[in-house]
Amino acid sequence: IDDLRLLTGLDIEPVKAGEKEINALIDKYFGLPEVEKVLQELITEPEVIEQEEVIEETIVDEAPVIRLVNSLIMKAINEEASDIHIEPFEFSVWVRNRVDGILREVMTLPRKMAHAVVSRIKIMGSMDIAERRVPQDGRIPLRIGGKELDLRISTMPTVFGEKVVIRILDKGNIKNYTLEKLGFGPQNLEYFKKFLKNPHGIILATGPTGSGKTTTLYTALNTINSIERNIVTVEDPVEYMLEGINQTQVNIKAGATFANYLRSILRQDPDVIMIGEIRDFETAEIAVRAATTGHLV
Repeated sequence: IDDLRLLTGLDIEPVKAGEKEINALIDKYFGLPEVEKVLQELITEPEVIEQEEVIEETIVDEAPVIRLVNSLIMKAINEEASDIHIEPFEFSVWVRNRVDGILREVMTLPRKMAHAVVSRIKIMGSMDIAERRVPQDGRIPLRIGGKELDLRISTMPTVFGEKVVIRILDKGNIKNYTLEKLGFGPQNLEYFKKFLKNPHGIILATGPTGSGKTTTLYTALNTINSIERNIVTVEDPVEYMLEGINQTQVNIKAGATFANYLRSILRQDPDVIMIGEIRDFETAEIAVRAATTGHLV
């Protein structure tokens, strides 16, 4: 530290930080070597609105764009991010990762890269790259280093182009979680375990994006899952597959809503019902009725 003070002429104060925070700051201020290299290889045309279509068609399938998207996904996975946000604005494209519930800046891409990057992601997710006027959903199954990952893609048209959010789900990770690993305080952990042992009643898991609601619910289901219990879920979408649990997925277009599914589930002799979201009064009413008639919801 003394040598650094001498070389820089600055007063240096040591600060304790985790590996994730240090790597994030290095990437922020010095860039990602692989990404920087890719950007240098890409075609550098003047930013002209009329040329955007031509630029996209030229570079969307080129190796540099493929490596750029792969690098962004790998960085998010290594950071254990829950979501990747790719957001086009008037003069640039923001890339941010949600880590531990907080969005963190990863990098800023040139504005002309927006269509190429989004189109590459849509190709990976088996989505329609020609349709930019309506929101789309897709998914990318991945297997990296023995891990089975599921990337859920959501695109949404904005004033400056399509915004992309990629939700990263580690399928195998949920099996390793226990209630003790979820970060509950000792007293709250005992309360939660007690609630899960009740034969009936309702438990609500609420919180902001990335706070661990899904992880908490799936861990709770794994904890109480047994041959003596009939556990049924209704979700949108099913994020993790759990052995021994009957999981259903809503389909709004086909009329299979949360409320409709819940009515059917109540005729399936359930002991435990997990509802992914309570979006309307009807679903809330059925959930409360189920909780007061001998079911744990």
